[in-house]
Amino acid sequence: MALVAVVALVLIGTSYGRDTEAPAPSATTPSVAEPPVARGKAASALEELTVKGRAPRTGYSREQFGRAWRDLDRNGCDQRNDVLRRDLRDITLKAGTRGCLVLTGTLTSPYSGEVVDFVRGTTTSRAVQIDHVVALSDAWQKGAQQWTPEKREQFANDVLELRATDMHTNASKGSGDAATWLPPRAAFRCGYVARQIAVKQAYGLWVTAAERDAMRRVLGRCPDQGLPRRYAVPLGGGPEIEAAGLAGPGH
Repeated sequence: MALVAVVALVLIGTSYGRDTEAPAPSATTPSVAEPPVARGKAASALEELTVKGRAPRTGYSREQFGRAWRDLDRNGCDQRNDVLRRDLRDITLKAGTRGCLVLTGTLTSPYSGEVVDFVRGTTTSRAVQIDHVVALSDAWQKGAQQWTPEKREQFANDVLELRATDMHTNASKGSGDAATWLPPRAAFRCGYVARQIAVKQAYGLWVTAAERDAMRRVLGRCPDQGLPRRYAVPLGGGPEIEAAGLAGPGH
């Protein structure tokens, strides 16, 4: 009965996560090659990044990075749900979405350690948010404004660049780089900085001197920290259940 009550709370999607039906693969979806991710130690990769000042924020908007959560990997599921399936545990999935759409699950926020119960709904989905590990505004000021629209959209939807976290920590980060914000959970800082380095190396983004120095300080505590890898997120991973109020796209 408790599970039925939880599912009954599910109504329509939220603007925080575009929680809609699993999209079908589209023949019109552009095929944009994901840049390769380097192997090796994060500290070595950091020293290969270009160092220069931050460009003006002029012209930046979220719209410059295309449609949020677009299914660029063509697995028939939007990127938000891909990340939820990857980062949450004990998930349930909406029946009829080919193992895509997450209804409930539990997140242990990597940034804070907070345990968050995810329940899909207009007022509840926002408790778990998807962070752009390299903030889009930061990317814009460090090379992305020179990219094509297609490359910016690929960047914003790359699973290497996306991580589920809790709402409050995500809000505190804003558009900060490693020089101005690090996860409050110190045990995760090495992994966080390594992922930023992997993303910036893959896409050719630069770092400021202050940002590089902050990353060096973090990696000084974990000199053997490796770079994370990008991998496809499989569909499924939990039981499928019927969910009232989610009968179609946007419902």
